[in-house]
Amino acid sequence: MITRDEAFLLLKKYNKDPFHIQHALTVEAVMKWYAKELGYEKEEDYWGIVGLLHDIDFELYPEEHCLKAPELLKNGGVSDDIIHAVCSHGYGITVGCGVTIDVEPIHEMEKVLFAADELTGLVWAAALMRPSKSTKDMELKSLKKKYKSKGFAAGCSREVIERGADQLGWELDKLLEMTLQAMAASEDVINAEMEAEQG
Repeated sequence: MITRDEAFLLLKKYNKDPFHIQHALTVEAVMKWYAKELGYEKEEDYWGIVGLLHDIDFELYPEEHCLKAPELLKNGGVSDDIIHAVCSHGYGITVGCGVTIDVEPIHEMEKVLFAADELTGLVWAAALMRPSKSTKDMELKSLKKKYKSKGFAAGCSREVIERGADQLGWELDKLLEMTLQAMAASEDVINAEMEAEQG
């Protein structure tokens, strides 16, 4: 399997924008947290690498998101199972070029990625509105209020988040609460890594 360092270098080959790097690190950390929480400790690094690479094609090819990824990942020596997992987070979504992604999330890890990816963006946007600019002092009720406000973080699709919760067989509140916990738990590590990157 590709190592974490190799995966990070591959990500940075196609992604230069600090926003995209931070999102990748956030989803990596959230995926690793979920792996431990859901009883997949032994696969924690694997879940993390999928999270790290999930948007590899988004910065350069936003109109072909999840369509360009297999080529970039294959060229980087990434295995087919990781490629499938990465592409499955676009399941049922029609990308800019008009193609609907038909790679279905099957493994629980793929369903978690589908559900949590979009949600991390919304949680982060909500954190930035707070005086602390942090997820660590955010409560579920405050996140739910932002979630219900249609105009807030309008680019984060509630429909995708809710479909993700359904695929997992979870109540929406469970997904919101667990993802918020995952982000709060990993915020310091991500900030430190971003600082090191921008050095």
